Amino acid sequence: MSRAAAQRRLILPLDVDTVRAADGWVRRLADEVGLFKIGKQLFMHAGPDAVRRVHAKGGEVFLDLKFHDIPQTVALAGVEAVRLGVKMFNVHASGGAEMMRTTTAAVADVCKRERLRRPIMLAVTVLTSLSDADLRRVGVAATAARQVVRLARLAKANGMDGVVASPREVGAIRRACGPEFVIVTPGIRQAGDAVGDQKRIETPEAAMRAGADYLVVGRPIRDAADPVAAARAVVTAMARGLAAR
Repeated sequence: MSRAAAQRRLILPLDVDTVRAADGWVRRLADEVGLFKIGKQLFMHAGPDAVRRVHAKGGEVFLDLKFHDIPQTVALAGVEAVRLGVKMFNVHASGGAEMMRTTTAAVADVCKRERLRRPIMLAVTVLTSLSDADLRRVGVAATAARQVVRLARLAKANGMDGVVASPREVGAIRRACGPEFVIVTPGIRQAGDAVGDQKRIETPEAAMRAGADYLVVGRPIRDAADPVAAARAVVTAMARGLAAR
């Protein structure tokens, strides 16, 4: 698999508090990554304009707001994500079957009526910051590994295109949900990187070899002395993993 193919699968989070900082990262790394992830911090600061600014510079956006509410509310939020032109957005799988089913139907309808591009719709399974013990504290008896697969199957059955899950569960999701199901994987660290608040981590090469489709890599790139070189090193590792499948 070529480096170009691997590069298209690398997602950089714009976890910054100003549009000026976000603009700087997009200018610096637009030729090194496939998408920019806009999460709650930047979206609360700049709103939809944060997405439009990335698009204006030729970048693609993964809108990472993890919608989780009653079905109609999430469906309407999904419609607005479509109208923003994002390539991906996500909801929480734990919002349930009806929430996901209503959202996918609303997205299909607006794409048809308004001739808009259909985004990749993802369901968040179990956050990579959560351990088995953390799940038990909120009343989930299953291990993280089992809960992830359960939620991935629920997401697929209700029209979602894929899931967000840690690299530790990629292989099990792939076996449960098939080759076309999209798996976006955070919790990526190169050997020697600081772990931070992630608990279920893996290297870029191992995550891609296991079957991940996209990797979200933030601090190992942004905190590097040379972020461009760091991004290229991640892409090289991803390409090795893809080639080993």
